[in-house]
Amino acid sequence: MNLEAFVLGCGGMMPLPYRHLTSVLLRREGDLFLFDCGEGTQVSLRRLNLRWKKINAVFISHTHADHITGLPGLLMLSSQVDRDEPLYIYGPPKTAEYVETSRKVLDMYINYPIIVKEITEPGIVHSGPDYYIRAFPLYHTKTCVGYTLEELDRPGEFNPEKAKALNVPVGPLWSKLQNGESVESADGKTINPEQVLGEKRSGRKVSYVTDSLYMPSIAEEVKGSDLLFCEGMFESGLEDTAREKKHMTAVQAATIARDADVKKMALIHYSPRYTDQELKILLSEAKNVFAETVLSKDRMIFPVLYRD
Repeated sequence: MNLEAFVLGCGGMMPLPYRHLTSVLLRREGDLFLFDCGEGTQVSLRRLNLRWKKINAVFISHTHADHITGLPGLLMLSSQVDRDEPLYIYGPPKTAEYVETSRKVLDMYINYPIIVKEITEPGIVHSGPDYYIRAFPLYHTKTCVGYTLEELDRPGEFNPEKAKALNVPVGPLWSKLQNGESVESADGKTINPEQVLGEKRSGRKVSYVTDSLYMPSIAEEVKGSDLLFCEGMFESGLEDTAREKKHMTAVQAATIARDADVKKMALIHYSPRYTDQELKILLSEAKNVFAETVLSKDRMIFPVLYRD
């Protein structure tokens, strides 16, 4: 099953001609999940030719303008096509007020259900048959949450030789065993999946963290992520500024990635004080702590592969 992350914007505070505001879209087969929706999100959606009308849910970290002001346009855009499926919007308190006020003031024509769910405590906020999306607290100047998408463990690898030895005919019964169902062998015995499957294999995990003061507890929340998007707004020389504004430096983001044993970290949500050329300062500092760090850039695509 394919899982891809699309960076729709990587900037913080204000949009720049070459850097949209922070937003990441995860595509997991037919499901599309949008994390934050800064100004200009629609532009990147169109430039990447993503099927925006198929977005299942939007996850807002907090209600600062650079993370949410693209949402009204997205809601109106989705009304330009026939849509029966509801759009779920998750976020901290005031998310519902922002959506409702925008609808009234802009006199939006909406032809599909919008279901807003405010997050008041950590835990699972959205789920499907084989995955869930969990929210956890961050520490910013407004109530803010981070998110992880986590897949459930997958069945172990199917062993055809064991199935043959147990007299299970090749065909549909093999598929049933692979799907976790017991079957009857050719000689009338009940064969359970664990008799022909190896050890369970882990699913994938993608985490999204912005904006927050550095807290060691974040590493526990994102532990084992295959891909971590984490804000690295400032260089280490501006740590006092980061602390004052409740943001992180690139080194602090890398410390979280290292302590959480993530596979790869993509820095995101840069201060507009840095040109694209100057972002190498942040990258260099982060890589000194966590080597598997990359700079996210607008419209970059990150495939998320299984570890085994």
